[in-house]
Amino acid sequence: MSTTVTKNKNNTPSERRQVLGLLWKIFLPMAIGIGVVMWLFHREFNPEVWDSIHFDARVIACILLAWLFMIGRDVGLTWRFRALTDHQLSWRKALKVDMLCEFTSCVTPSAVGGSALGMVYLNREGIEFGRATTLMMTTLFLDEFFFVLSIPVIMLLVPYSELFDFGHGSFTVGLQSVFWGVYAIVFLWTSILFFGIIIRPHGIHRFLNWLFNFRLLRKWAPKVDQLGQNMEATGRDLRKRPLRWWLETFGATALSWSSRYLVVNALFLGFAPHADQLIVFARQFVVWICLMISPTPGSAGISEWLFTTYYGDLIHSAGIALIIALFWRIISYYIYLLVGACILPSWIRDSFRKSPRNNL
Repeated sequence: MSTTVTKNKNNTPSERRQVLGLLWKIFLPMAIGIGVVMWLFHREFNPEVWDSIHFDARVIACILLAWLFMIGRDVGLTWRFRALTDHQLSWRKALKVDMLCEFTSCVTPSAVGGSALGMVYLNREGIEFGRATTLMMTTLFLDEFFFVLSIPVIMLLVPYSELFDFGHGSFTVGLQSVFWGVYAIVFLWTSILFFGIIIRPHGIHRFLNWLFNFRLLRKWAPKVDQLGQNMEATGRDLRKRPLRWWLETFGATALSWSSRYLVVNALFLGFAPHADQLIVFARQFVVWICLMISPTPGSAGISEWLFTTYYGDLIHSAGIALIIALFWRIISYYIYLLVGACILPSWIRDSFRKSPRNNL
């Protein structure tokens, strides 16, 4: 009995540090986001705008529709994890991995994303670590491939002026520069992944090792070599996959991203029904491409400001745009912080009860 008490006492400081670390990761992005929203409210909000909004049946139905679309995003990603693991993961476990990955995205800069720890989450759910790494690289490739294919389609369907040439002067110029710069990087990175996974994985691996052998790049050589090894392993797995598997995984990817974007369409139907829905949808691609380089956790603060500024011309009211942005972030961001905070502590406890040696 005394041994048990001593053990619990010895673990208490460690547990407290874990709890404090988790709280810090949750409250920092929340504080940034809420701080920017308060600043925007102070600068832009007009009390008369709020008084003009009536939460009637139509507005409430559209808010519920936005929640339904967000559920569709999780259905798509859960479905994709199931397909990638050849249904080795149950729906419950796949949903848990999805929620943990989304939580990671919420508390890390956008460039890091949820895939940073995705292989760990998959490993703890029974997927061998090497295979889990291969699967997360596949998800990365599918996401980037979706963006690379979608942007040209959007540009064909929506006039360029509706995306970048609608006023705001320096803002639209800066937005164009950031968008095309990031898209060029995404296109290049997707091309490297495509050739490194599908076409010539061994050749790309050797090229990357040669490139990062130069003195200025040498400190990144070990990581690049590991990337090349992961590409080769992923390529060996993917080249054996039938067309049906590709259609299923890419369909799940398209469902998840499209559902995420349609959240904004549903909110516009409720608060600004006269806005062009195609333009509302198309601008989400621009928003998410630009947010890929956000330095704040989960793009907190930057998302709210960018959304309010970028969509303001469709509403002709910065106050309404701010209200829509607030609902958008609650549905698509803050809820995942709360869900992740509920899931992560129990997941950590369960993980340490298992022996990792069997999975590695």
